Amino acid sequence: MEMRAKIAAALKTAMRDKDKMRLSTLRLVNAAIKDREIAMRSESDAPEVGDAEVLAILGKMVKQRQESARAYEEAGRLELSEKERSEISVIEDYLPRQLSEAEVEAAVDAAIAAVGATSIRDMGRVMGELKSRYTGQMDFSKVGPIVKTRLGFVAQNG
Repeated sequence: MEMRAKIAAALKTAMRDKDKMRLSTLRLVNAAIKDREIAMRSESDAPEVGDAEVLAILGKMVKQRQESARAYEEAGRLELSEKERSEISVIEDYLPRQLSEAEVEAAVDAAIAAVGATSIRDMGRVMGELKSRYTGQMDFSKVGPIVKTRLGFVAQNG
């Protein structure tokens, strides 16, 4: 089942079950997807948001909530932090399993080999390869330094 259909079905279920927190979070997800669809309409002729883009939107929403939760905790607003964390758990239900550190490193090595990267100048191609295969499964802000290190190592020992 495609991501949008899954989210729509979950939205209906949350309405039926009167699960207010889940319902409000899923409405936020739906709104973010629709916003992206509207933005795409002005960019090109393809107004359909695909699963990869939905995963990217969900990943971005999780990251935003993690940052907000940290900020609320630092400010002593634990009830708001807890709300953000519960929204994260709802959103993560629709994301694929996150890769372990070892799996991320193996994926980075495979992507470097797949694109034939030999120097730091190939970083964009490697990141593009990773994003096309692992959207929603890894935090690309943490993967970037790993790729940089590996490409630096390849360049030195290549």
